[in-house]
This record gives sequence, structure tokens and C-alpha cells, in this order.
Amino acid sequence: MAMAEEGNRENEVIFALRTTANREDQVMDFITSNAKKKKLAVYAVIRPHGMRGYIFLEAGSRTDAEQAAFNVPYARGILPHNIQYKEIEHMLEQVKKEMNIQKSDIVEIISGPFKRENAKVTRIDKQKEEVVVELLEAAVPIPITVKMDAVKVIRRDREDEEKPKED
Repeated sequence: MAMAEEGNRENEVIFALRTTANREDQVMDFITSNAKKKKLAVYAVIRPHGMRGYIFLEAGSRTDAEQAAFNVPYARGILPHNIQYKEIEHMLEQVKKEMNIQKSDIVEIISGPFKRENAKVTRIDKQKEEVVVELLEAAVPIPITVKMDAVKVIRRDREDEEKPKED
């Protein structure tokens, strides 16, 4: 999830949630699901890249953050002190709302079980923020669905658009 609207950062309450290392994405999914189901005041769930074992919750109160994390597998508990925005600001990068991924782009998967594999984009679902890719090194092409932020474009097939196709 992206950060809430830019605004008055002093009033926002950010909590650090300890997780099992390398399970941050799963914990984030559970927490977002819990927050929606229970209609909790959780505004953002943040997983800073390069920091394992922690995710950050921006919530209306400690109770909302604790309820969102209650009974979530791999969640190890919320740290006792609130986090100031300026403490984690350097870990965040501004996410563009519009992802610049197109069909038939060659991408590198940057997280998950297929990390560092190259793949070709076959379909894009902007509502779910997911892309369907086929691994280039695979003997048999199998479609794999990954989150858009789990891939980065390494090559774009511009030649397809400019040259007429020859069969």
C-alpha cells in the first residue's frame, strides 16, 4: 500500500510490527485484509525494502494497529514506542500511481521465490496491481502472477511497434 496523502505528518501515528524474516509480504496481506474486514483505522502498511523482520503500520490508534495484527501468522508483536515519520522517511520512496509496465516488456523479478529471474509480461491487471509473466529460462512457459512492485522493467520491445511484422 502507498503512504496516505501528503500532509501533516506530526499527527500521524506509525507503529513498528515485528515479523518473521522474509514473511513481511504475507503479514502485510493478512493485516490489510483484517483492517478491511474489521473496518479499522489503518491508513497504510509499509514494507521498507532492505529491512527484514519489520513492517510499519500507519493507524489511527494503537488499538487499531493491534487489532489489525491480532492472530496474524508470522506477526511477532508491535513495538512499545511509536515511530516518528522522520525516522523512516529515508526508507520510503515515492511510488508513482501509474506503473510504467507494458505487455511484452522484459522484466526482472525483484522479490519472491523467483527473485532475480527474467520474465516476459503477458498480461497486466492495473486494478489488482498485478502482472502475469512467463519466465524466460523455463523449458515450458508457465504464467505466474506477481505484484507490480515485485518486478522492474529491464528491456522494452519498442521494435515491435515501429517495424511491420514479417511472418
